[in-house]
Amino acid sequence: MATFPLSFTIQSDSVNHGATESSKLILSAHCVHGIRVARSLEKTDMERKHAHVKFKNYAAKDSFSHRNFKVVATSRISVFQNKERSAAYRFRTEIGGQVKVLVRKKNLKYSVHVEVTSLELNNGEDNKLVMSWGIFRSDSSQFMPLDFRSSTPDARSRTVETPFAQESIGKFTVELDFEVSLTPFYLSFQIKFPLDGDSKSPYLKSHRKTNFCLPVGLGSGYPAPLGLSFLADGSMNFALYARSGKGVVLCLYDDPKAEKPTLEIDLDPYVNRTGDIWHASMDRVLPFVSYGYRCKRGIHGEGNKFSTQHVLLDPYAKIIGNAHFGKLIKEPPFDWGRDVRPCVPMEKLVVYRINVARFTEHKSSGLPNEIAGTFSGITEKLHHFKDLGVNAILLEPIFTSDEKEGPYFPCHFFSPMNFYGPSGDSIATINSMKEMVKILHANGIEVLVEAVFTHTADSCALREIDKSSYYHVSGDENLEKTRNYLNCNYPIVQQMILDSLRYWVMEFHVDGFSFINATVLLKGFHGEFISRPPLVEAIAFDPLLSKTKIIADSWDPYDMASKEITFPHWKRWAEINTRFCDDVRNFLRGEGLLSDLATRLCGSGDIFLNGRGPSFSFNFIARNFGLPLVDLVSFSSDDLSSHLSWNCGEEGPTKNTAVLERRLKHVRNFLFILFISLGVPVLNMGDECGQSSGGSPAYDDRKPFDWNALRTGFGIQTLQFISFLSSLRMRRSDLLQRRRFLKEENIEWRGRDQSLPNWEDPTSRFLGMTLKVDEDSSDSRDSDIGDLFVAFNRADHSEIVILPRPPPKMEWLRLVDTALPFPGFFSKDGEHVLEQMTELLTYEMQARSCVLFEARSLND
Repeated sequence: MATFPLSFTIQSDSVNHGATESSKLILSAHCVHGIRVARSLEKTDMERKHAHVKFKNYAAKDSFSHRNFKVVATSRISVFQNKERSAAYRFRTEIGGQVKVLVRKKNLKYSVHVEVTSLELNNGEDNKLVMSWGIFRSDSSQFMPLDFRSSTPDARSRTVETPFAQESIGKFTVELDFEVSLTPFYLSFQIKFPLDGDSKSPYLKSHRKTNFCLPVGLGSGYPAPLGLSFLADGSMNFALYARSGKGVVLCLYDDPKAEKPTLEIDLDPYVNRTGDIWHASMDRVLPFVSYGYRCKRGIHGEGNKFSTQHVLLDPYAKIIGNAHFGKLIKEPPFDWGRDVRPCVPMEKLVVYRINVARFTEHKSSGLPNEIAGTFSGITEKLHHFKDLGVNAILLEPIFTSDEKEGPYFPCHFFSPMNFYGPSGDSIATINSMKEMVKILHANGIEVLVEAVFTHTADSCALREIDKSSYYHVSGDENLEKTRNYLNCNYPIVQQMILDSLRYWVMEFHVDGFSFINATVLLKGFHGEFISRPPLVEAIAFDPLLSKTKIIADSWDPYDMASKEITFPHWKRWAEINTRFCDDVRNFLRGEGLLSDLATRLCGSGDIFLNGRGPSFSFNFIARNFGLPLVDLVSFSSDDLSSHLSWNCGEEGPTKNTAVLERRLKHVRNFLFILFISLGVPVLNMGDECGQSSGGSPAYDDRKPFDWNALRTGFGIQTLQFISFLSSLRMRRSDLLQRRRFLKEENIEWRGRDQSLPNWEDPTSRFLGMTLKVDEDSSDSRDSDIGDLFVAFNRADHSEIVILPRPPPKMEWLRLVDTALPFPGFFSKDGEHVLEQMTELLTYEMQARSCVLFEARSLND
């Protein structure tokens, strides 16, 4: 065996000893059968300096940080891999016979075994073969320097001649060893043999008249899993889906701040491609810290050029650097301890929607700068969630997104935004989020995430990697005009979305997702609506995802509006109930029908009666787009007509006491109806303290949470009222937190004079509702409490309400009257306030107010 000696000394033209690089190379490559590397070369001559180093130190001295290499090698050769991480290559020679090459890794070295067989040579003593070889990274015509004894810096001085050993007749072998730190590179060689009468050249090449060429330190890799993975043998595997790409270049960096890749490897479509997936592998001991890809346009592109001049982020990268490149590191282990998901039943949820940054970034939060506006900031405000009585938080999108377009326009689906971490570092961000989830779980609070999978930011790498596969490119004009709608039900996009969801559930212990712009999830390849969308069905029946909360939200970030849809649910999908919001707003501003309000109070049976129940209705009054809660009662200009708001008599800020009292009462009414209705109440960050956007419905005009506002009169009483309503729902879960609809006999409706309500009369202003205890129910309930009576008066004048008779041995106690001053407008213990009038129980309701009575035992 011929082994390249580690003490072999060389001459180097470009090692880092004060020398300058001898040339700048810009390369392109084409592949043909056998091995052929054709390149165009742009060369700028520069001053050459020489340095003498030993080969064993070559890799360390020839630092990647001082070179920009682009490795291009394409071939139609057979490649085989076995369990020992070896790759076998087989070539044909120009005179017949075969050349077999086996590349194996041995400890910290790569062994290259070359075997030549079946050559038609003259029998004699002169049949001695010699392997003339060199190694290169950037250009096959510019070998790396290997021999210091020659003073001429030409290609010949950078080649080595190693004799073959003849093992038997017609079989010759040679073996070379290389240090791992020198890889990756390409080995190029010719076979030198004695001339005979018919030979014109002493060198034997492949049947395509080219050098034999193969990679060392760069494996073919595996097509699964997609993204970066770490194999048991210590190597890294890269896999990228790019069906339309004609070529893919793996770009590696050894400096996270570098603008250009240190090494670029042009993947061979015959070695590094399986189906539509490009893949490669290499050792982890190499000094690279981050990676990305360049993609060439192919079948559906234009020409044979790079689709982009910048390096693209791997869609499956889990850890992202500040330059939006994937990091070549494993996710650090996290100690989840005894973390247990709260698994709060849907009907018992009280949800609080927040924006991670805006929640604590205001200086009034009192948090240090490194914590304010981060996941850690949320855990520091755990007491606020407990004060409100919520048991789930709904995070606005946390996926890596375009900072200019905002969180609802993601550019990546497998990593949280780095600036949500304490130092902006990706690892710190990941650990910070996991710690947040762990602490919230320990306190019985679930973590739900708004997920945007229907569209991307303009800067998303998917558009450059394979636009025709990932995006809608024809069909629906509404999809085409935005350019960035993902083709969610296309198989590879569906797989990416499912992989992303499972990743967040398994790695971050997320408890559920609200899918923004869910209408697009129902569209097929050409923008048509399909009755059984594969993605929606796959999520519903996925063994992991189906156990989480899955919620469809029809809000469209492009149109800034919600779209009513009939969503296929398979009895698993819940929905953000936009009709609840619209009907309640209409009722309280004096419009709409009583029947609409009654439908929403009872759990929106028109939407959720078929196979689901009221717990699948996520109800809201205000959310993070449109008008905040306090602005719904303060602004109602013509420009805001679609928001169904009412300014209570004056537009905008005012000092009119009567208007301010009316607005305060109106806010209480909204919150009361939200919590007394069947379904899941969803609060919006800032509504508990009267946060205003100045009448602007734009998302960007929402302000950071002002913690000082919680100490104002409005903030104090509203926070306490929400806490009371949360505890009321829990205490009366038998009537207010139901998975199934109430039976008809358990609800009694009445108008102002004890007659049936005028359901379809838009001038009707009063509605009374008695929720009766189901004596046959198995729900645990205190026997000293009974029915609930609720009344709503939207008239501009007071009404004398006649209450139904309470159950035997019970009496009515007032729990809520939104028209009364603080702190008397709600009471946990209840108040005896009814008047007896000719054997009837009456109560005077003020204009535009709501009341709640509870039947309790006379012994209380």
